[in-house]
Amino acid sequence: MERLDFLPVSKRDLEERDWWYYDFLLITADAYIDHPSFGSAIIARVLEDEGYRVAVLAQPDWHSADAFKAMGKPRYGVFIGGGNIDSMVAHYTAAKKRRSEDAYSPGGKNGRRPDRPTIVYSNRCREAFPGIPIVIGGLEASLRRFAHYDYWDDKVRRSILLDAQADLLVYGMGERATREIARRLAKGEDVRTITDVRGTAFYAPTPDCAFDAVAVPSFEAVRDHKRDYAQATKVEYEEHDAVRGKAILQLHGEGYLVVNPPAMPLNRQELDQVYALPFTREVHPMYDKEGGVPAIEEVRFSVAHNRGCFGGCNFCSLAFHQGRMITSRSHKSVLKEVEGFTHDPKFKGYVHDVGGPTANFRHPSCQQQLKHGMCKNRSCLAPTPCPNLDPSHQDYLSLLRKIRAIPGVKKVFIRSGIRFDYMLCEKNSEFFFELVKYHVSGQLKVAPEHCAARVLDYMGKPHFDVYLRFKEKYERLNQRYGLEQYIVPYLMSSHPGCTLSDAVELAEFLNKTGRQPEQVQDFYPTPGTLSTCMWYTGIDPRTMEPVYVARDPHEKALQRALLQWKRPEMRRLVTEALHRAGRTDLIGYGKECLIRPLHGREESPVRERKAEKPDASRRREDRRPLREIREKNGRGPARGRGRRNFGK
Repeated sequence: MERLDFLPVSKRDLEERDWWYYDFLLITADAYIDHPSFGSAIIARVLEDEGYRVAVLAQPDWHSADAFKAMGKPRYGVFIGGGNIDSMVAHYTAAKKRRSEDAYSPGGKNGRRPDRPTIVYSNRCREAFPGIPIVIGGLEASLRRFAHYDYWDDKVRRSILLDAQADLLVYGMGERATREIARRLAKGEDVRTITDVRGTAFYAPTPDCAFDAVAVPSFEAVRDHKRDYAQATKVEYEEHDAVRGKAILQLHGEGYLVVNPPAMPLNRQELDQVYALPFTREVHPMYDKEGGVPAIEEVRFSVAHNRGCFGGCNFCSLAFHQGRMITSRSHKSVLKEVEGFTHDPKFKGYVHDVGGPTANFRHPSCQQQLKHGMCKNRSCLAPTPCPNLDPSHQDYLSLLRKIRAIPGVKKVFIRSGIRFDYMLCEKNSEFFFELVKYHVSGQLKVAPEHCAARVLDYMGKPHFDVYLRFKEKYERLNQRYGLEQYIVPYLMSSHPGCTLSDAVELAEFLNKTGRQPEQVQDFYPTPGTLSTCMWYTGIDPRTMEPVYVARDPHEKALQRALLQWKRPEMRRLVTEALHRAGRTDLIGYGKECLIRPLHGREESPVRERKAEKPDASRRREDRRPLREIREKNGRGPARGRGRRNFGK
């Protein structure tokens, strides 16, 4: 593949283009993949489309400023993105253990970027290019634009804008703001005067603002008082609306963080134009010797047809980043992209996904929001659907039918999240029928998350009877079509509001259905979500009422173990959890029991008591191959277990 198809990444690339200067440097914490599934690639191509010369610096060595100086100083400014996934989530599990792999780095190896790269890169740019305008954006900056609780430091940090020493912060989907900022910088405008662009934030000595504004408690107040933190979160969510939202002021020290109202989402024509930009849709060849970049494989033959999500899950950051208003691409745009797949020699006829944040959202949830914005204190779907909801799937269904008819396409899968509660709102079951018949790759992944109504209310999810109705209908349709397809339910442990008794209730349900989930996500307090606010403050910001939170790592381990009670390594924890919850009736030999009683030399369910060391004969026996031990015990060979990818 010609390197000239990609944007320049080195001094040599600039020289090959006869570029003796360039306009903007775009720095990303991901490897350079020129594909519209990657935010930095979109911003780079948008700037190129505006007529600017753009160079890309991917995963630079941050230990000095040398790598940042390598291509010389850009004429107008630097744009910095922290990557498709928050760097701390990419680096650490919910238990704060370091991950060994990074799908967004060459060879899938970790260590190619620092923790909090937006801050690190921005400060290195200040060292490399004193006085140059620096604009930070992407998911990491978007979710940390206000003073926020940081789970990994276990403290409230100030806005990332201040820690990064950047001039401007772009939040949300940044095409509009990026174009406006670039145009004004290219005209010679001082970056300090660019204070009236929607979807941006800046730091100023006074609270002057170009928009109607509302103030939230200061950084110092939310750092020291949890109720102030919850109150600030409530306002930040209420005003995150492109139609009716106001600017938000938050005092930081002697100056003010000013967060302008969100930018309007791109309309259909504008979204089509973005996806028509000349992406190579490939990993840059400079990574070939390292085995490429794994992240491309999941999206290479996938299509993103929409943006935004009105689902409103409280543990999900989408609403605070992309917003709740849905916009979608035209059929023509999507079909052109899929037709392009058929000319790729790697394409085997399978479209991996036609989705987005939520696959089956194709249009705004109701017509009123186009004029008045999203409702402040009402979710479109939970705990029950809004009467004004438009649940039609006809446009999405029509699009899928057209894709299936493209010559060379054998199968079209939907692997993005499906909102089953939204599907059930539509009286016409045509989409449900065709989903089961044509678009499931053996397993359909859905996210009921829990079964306890109280916990689901804290999550912002529909009650469990909705999932049961969906599951029953899904199974009936599979029987009708003679298909053997399954539901893979995503479940979450230790979400704010979830007690040990609630976890036992979920384990009981799973036991009755005869299925144990292989994928359980322990709640992960990530920046910018309502659930993280609950976890840190013990307050539900929607009501300002107290909420129970399982913060102790051992209690979190007990809740998780209950959802995977059949695993031998969970046996002691499950026994302890049932004792603590007063549910020893579930320890026994009946069908309703989760586990059998502990016997003999097995560990005590009491946490503080140490397990007795096995005798020499037991130790010798344990050295035998695992396969031999399992066969002696009447069990088959060990099987690998899946892990839920936390991306949404």
